[in-house]
Amino acid sequence: MRNRVFCISWVLLCCCWSTRGEIFTSIGQMTDLIHTEKELVHSLREYIKAEESKLAAVKSWASKLDALTRLSTSDPEGYLAHPVNAYKLMKRLNTEWSELESLVLQNPSDGFIGNISVHRQYFPDAEDETGAAKALMRLQDTYQLDSEAFSKGKLPGVHSNAVLTVDDCFDMGKTAYNDADYYHAVLWFQQALKQLDDGEEAVVTKAEILDYLSYSVYQMGDIPRAIELTRRLVAVDPSHERAGGNLRYFERLLSKQLNELNQAYQPASEEPIQLGTYTRPKDHLPERESYEALCRGEGLQMTEARRSRLFCRYQDGRGNPRLLLKPMKEEDEWDSPHIVRYLEMLSDEEIEKIKELAKPRLARATVRDPKTGVLTTANYRVSKSAWLEGEEDPVIERVNQRIEDITGLTVQTAELLQVANYGVGGQYEPHFDFSRKEEPDAFKRLGTGNRLATLLNYMSDVEAGGATVFPDFGAAIWPRKGTSVFWYNLFRSGEGDYRTRHAACPVLVGSKWVSNKWIHERGQEFRRPCGLTEVD
Repeated sequence: MRNRVFCISWVLLCCCWSTRGEIFTSIGQMTDLIHTEKELVHSLREYIKAEESKLAAVKSWASKLDALTRLSTSDPEGYLAHPVNAYKLMKRLNTEWSELESLVLQNPSDGFIGNISVHRQYFPDAEDETGAAKALMRLQDTYQLDSEAFSKGKLPGVHSNAVLTVDDCFDMGKTAYNDADYYHAVLWFQQALKQLDDGEEAVVTKAEILDYLSYSVYQMGDIPRAIELTRRLVAVDPSHERAGGNLRYFERLLSKQLNELNQAYQPASEEPIQLGTYTRPKDHLPERESYEALCRGEGLQMTEARRSRLFCRYQDGRGNPRLLLKPMKEEDEWDSPHIVRYLEMLSDEEIEKIKELAKPRLARATVRDPKTGVLTTANYRVSKSAWLEGEEDPVIERVNQRIEDITGLTVQTAELLQVANYGVGGQYEPHFDFSRKEEPDAFKRLGTGNRLATLLNYMSDVEAGGATVFPDFGAAIWPRKGTSVFWYNLFRSGEGDYRTRHAACPVLVGSKWVSNKWIHERGQEFRRPCGLTEVD
């Protein structure tokens, strides 16, 4: 920019000199230079103003992010435990830092650009931002939270300053809209409009929000409300390119419907759109409603009669010498199928060592495609996992031995210890751990038979959400750090127990760490002999 100013000066001076040579010899001629200099000073002031404006914007960014990073780095996992903070981190690094980069590039700064370019390879991308947005919507559905709860940081049992602005809510709506998810689009555009109407400042305009909202409402089948919103759009922006055409189309469509049904026109409801105004579309999961109810702690089938059949005891592994002096505390969580919880299964030191070993290897968790048998990622399993061998560290070997001691089953044919961390809205929708008859080759390459049993270690407490639920019989088991739960996936006959279909509920607030051991059939012939009937 400095070079450009000097060039302007040089051109202006050259022009004077070329037309009036020897200017210094004439005061009259020199007066022209006074005006030229005034123009140059004006140009210089404009340049300074532009630089100061840019610097002020950068300083504002730095101050905001300085305060933000002081808070986030004091407890990174605790900070990211709040789903709004996790979403805004994805959005900030994918979108807003790029805007800052563009601002600085107006007058390139090698140090900043070089630094941000080096770190850009580690930034989340658009897919991450979209994934975090969808996670908020998933939490919204599962825990029946309206958009304002997220926008104002009002999550169950949590008080936080993590808020969503008008522009954040609008971007959430656009994420859903671009995915043809008009149900969630309506909720978030409505929240953006509400906050804008309440006087909050924003980059997005009211016309933009009304444009998207009216069409999304139309897609939900609410034509009267679509007409009312489009009329508001026309009032706000009479020259809008689509509003007039959309309004006429909606009015013709509504008139046709009313004539066909022989009904009179009813104006749109004046009640604001909120959770429950429209019905959420059905999806691939047949037990969606019961599964999500259990995640909220509703629909539990724990009756007094069943509770009376649950006991706690000391488990010594049938006289296992390693458990004689310090037997394991065992609690019944469910009677049939029998699910038990082991207390003090892992110490804090063991948990930290397992997490330390797993963190560098965490990768997106996969599921086995029932048709091809190939491992692949899926939207219904949102977590990262790593596999740890016993030989890697004495802690892993010790944990494996402890699992064998308390279950009485050999772990020589078990899968490696799998460690998983669930991120924002992390979940694993209802699934079976064992392979069904339609998946005969699921574990063929292992040569160890089917997954006989599951032992699940909880390696963190979770502030809200994250339960392990069994929709078939209405059980919910809540994470408690250092404890483990154990159940059999197969009957003694080797037939699968379909009641054990279970799910990891979305984590609402917190960071959920678990590790699990899938114990296979081979080697258990004398440890868990076959039964006489199919369901023994």
